[in-house]
Amino acid sequence: MNLIEEKQKEKLVVAERGGKKLENIIYLDNAATTRPRKEVVEVMLPLLEEKYANPSSMYGIALENQKVLLESRKIIASTLGAEPEEIYFTAGGSESDNWALKGIAHGNREKGHHIITTEIEHHAILNSCEYLKEQGYEITYLGVDEKGRINLNELEQAIREDTILVSIMAANNEIGTIEPIREAAMIARSKKVLFHTDAVQMYGQLPMDVNHLGVDLLSASGHKFNGPRGSGFLYIRKGVKISPCIHGGGQEGGMRAGTENTAAIAGIAKAAEIAVRTMNYRIQKETYQRNYLISRILREIPYVRLNGHSKYRLPSNANFCFEGIEGESLLILLDMKGICASAGSACTTGNTDPSHVLKAIGLDEKEANASLRLTLNEETTKKELDYVIEVMKESVKSLREMSS
Repeated sequence: MNLIEEKQKEKLVVAERGGKKLENIIYLDNAATTRPRKEVVEVMLPLLEEKYANPSSMYGIALENQKVLLESRKIIASTLGAEPEEIYFTAGGSESDNWALKGIAHGNREKGHHIITTEIEHHAILNSCEYLKEQGYEITYLGVDEKGRINLNELEQAIREDTILVSIMAANNEIGTIEPIREAAMIARSKKVLFHTDAVQMYGQLPMDVNHLGVDLLSASGHKFNGPRGSGFLYIRKGVKISPCIHGGGQEGGMRAGTENTAAIAGIAKAAEIAVRTMNYRIQKETYQRNYLISRILREIPYVRLNGHSKYRLPSNANFCFEGIEGESLLILLDMKGICASAGSACTTGNTDPSHVLKAIGLDEKEANASLRLTLNEETTKKELDYVIEVMKESVKSLREMSS
């Protein structure tokens, strides 16, 4: 029985016993999802249990829910320097990304059929582009350097007369590299081309102002900043021509039909409000803890490299390549010690292909499969990181001995 089979058998035993207690788990996979804040749950519960009326109805409790939607839209808009009517609630980042690309493509078909994006985007963008290619659109995929950053000169040269949209993520979900979004958006604007950014990993983690950035569309997802899963929004600058996301009733200004998920919308608004209020503290703490983790791993474990940019990096992200091991085996050993980590994007779990992001920054298949992502939050303690580092040292050594 190999290591993976042993771990699967152990999981069955754990499940039969009711599973591990959460207090015994060190959670370092916050790029995949975050735990909803207590305040978020408290805001949502009454809207699920008592104030459950359809906000499109006309009686008293329904009108109260209309006010919840209006207030939530104002809160989200205020965090971005946007207007409330420029915020459209969705069911998450993937929907927002799909809507941005397909809505702009279909709504501006007469202007052109060319879209520019990058090789390291989330699959919500990449697969939307593949769909649009089947519809006759041309897609240009910008490469990145070994740290994961785009080349602005290449972007400028790629824009054509028939380019209708540039879509570049604000920060990468796997390696944490932050892209020069403002500079890229300014290039697109100078060419009169619309600009979208997938800000799912950055929104709520670092300050963002749509007017300073110069973006026309921006996607975000609630569960990445301690809000509920199944919540998100798309910012659409006033005046941008875009096709509706869902046809039907008049919800979301007639752009996304369907009864609004009032509880989730209130939850994402509360999470956004708290994220902005606590942002400076979280940035300082997470950056310190991240740097502590990175420096010790690079210093104390031989044959390790940091994936992604050392300077332009999300405060919570650390991604390493451990020579001579398989990342999946390391994940299993960490899990056995109560440590939750990731080998890449949660959206690609079960896919045996090497990470497209790691390949794009120059890693070969073996190096990509030997990589591990650790993403912290403000609750991560130095004591926990010390434990994680010791476990990783032992685990990497053990795996290398087995491999050799």
